[in-house]
Amino acid sequence: MFGYQNRKARVAGLDGGALDVLRTNVMLADTDLNITYMNASATALMREAEADLRKELPHFSMARLVGSNIDIFHKKPAHQRQMLAALKAPHAATIRIGPRAFDLLVTPLWDGTRRSGFVVEWADAKARLLNLDYAAQLAAIDRSQAVIAFTVDGTVIEANDNLLKTMGYGIEEVRGQPHRMFMGQQFDEATYQELWSDLRSGKPRMGQFRRFGKGGREVWLEATYNPILDGAGKVAKVVKFASDITVQVKLLTDLKTMIDRNFSAIDQAIGESTEEASAASAAADETASNVQLVAAASEELAASIGEIARSMANSRTATDAAFEQTVSVAQSTEALANAAQAMTSIVGLIRNVASQINLLALNATIEAARAGEAGKGFAVVASEVKNLAVQAAAATQQISGEIDGIQATSAAVASALGTIRDAVTTVRESVTQTAAAVEEQSVVTRSMSGNMHGASTAVTTVSTSVGGISAAVLRAAEAVATTRRAAEVLVR
Repeated sequence: MFGYQNRKARVAGLDGGALDVLRTNVMLADTDLNITYMNASATALMREAEADLRKELPHFSMARLVGSNIDIFHKKPAHQRQMLAALKAPHAATIRIGPRAFDLLVTPLWDGTRRSGFVVEWADAKARLLNLDYAAQLAAIDRSQAVIAFTVDGTVIEANDNLLKTMGYGIEEVRGQPHRMFMGQQFDEATYQELWSDLRSGKPRMGQFRRFGKGGREVWLEATYNPILDGAGKVAKVVKFASDITVQVKLLTDLKTMIDRNFSAIDQAIGESTEEASAASAAADETASNVQLVAAASEELAASIGEIARSMANSRTATDAAFEQTVSVAQSTEALANAAQAMTSIVGLIRNVASQINLLALNATIEAARAGEAGKGFAVVASEVKNLAVQAAAATQQISGEIDGIQATSAAVASALGTIRDAVTTVRESVTQTAAAVEEQSVVTRSMSGNMHGASTAVTTVSTSVGGISAAVLRAAEAVATTRRAAEVLVR
């Protein structure tokens, strides 16, 4: 196979044996873009990448690569063919095939004025692209952070502008100087030696560090000390990436002062709130008990007033009945008086008739006397009539006396009944007013009882709420304690 490759290489004007010993990955193609040769380095590269290339190019085969067309590397080779047809000078490009990236340098070969083929130099672009990415990252770090490099014994090698600006120095003032120049006058020597011992052993260190810039100005850095290894795995230097947190540390210091000054006042206030909540809870419980007792008494009072209201209603009914009976008796008495008055008229008539009879009898007696013997019988009759008239007059006088007595009694009864009616009316009005007042009092008492039950419920709710407030104060105290611990951790 290599004999075929060498022969094709010689046809292209190149020595195949010389190409095989090159570390450069070389591939030759003829004018029809058929691959005619691959040196050992290119063959090794393609063999190592074969599995990844097949993910994108299912028909790719390292065993059949020599003799195939370079179109095998492209899904749509028309663009590459057009570009190569017009190629007159070396052309560099980067292609991606699946997860792989390759840097290519395509150089046209000429046999006098006639193109005889192409030389393609392949290189795995992974390392170059990674280096570009790393360089971009380092540039970003250099723009945003303070960076300084030391030898393993702590001597400053280089520092970027951010570091120099933060510390207030120029590069010539720090280059070649020991790291100790940033430590100030007083520091823990044992801790400092431990730091550099860890770094020389390859252990990175990170944290917040107090340092001093030019003129003794205090500077706080959030930094990482990173040991950098050489090809043999030994620490070659130490690079520190840092951010200036001086302002933040000052804020945290002020916060710590505030914590020390104010949290004691907060604790005292919460303690007082707890005591007041406990006292309020006890008072609310006692009030609730008293209100419940008042509510029970209100219910009993309402029941008693209700009973009185019912009794007054009965009294009002009885009084109304008595008033009606009194009115009826008064009417009967008035009828009796009227009847007696009518009898008086009759008695008067009878008395008048008896008087006339008596007068007639007297005249008859006189006429009988004048008549002599002839008038004796008539005189007897006249005498009898006169006696009857006298008896009638006497009876009439007695009846008149009795009627006068009846009239006097009726008048007295009527007067007494009037007085009784007035008294019953007064009692009736009083009972009516009392019944209305009792009914109103019953309504008020029932309302008061309902209100007291509502107040009892409200006081119970207040008691529960005070309990909730007390629990909330306790939770607030726990939250403040937690916040205080967190704040103390924050400002350490």
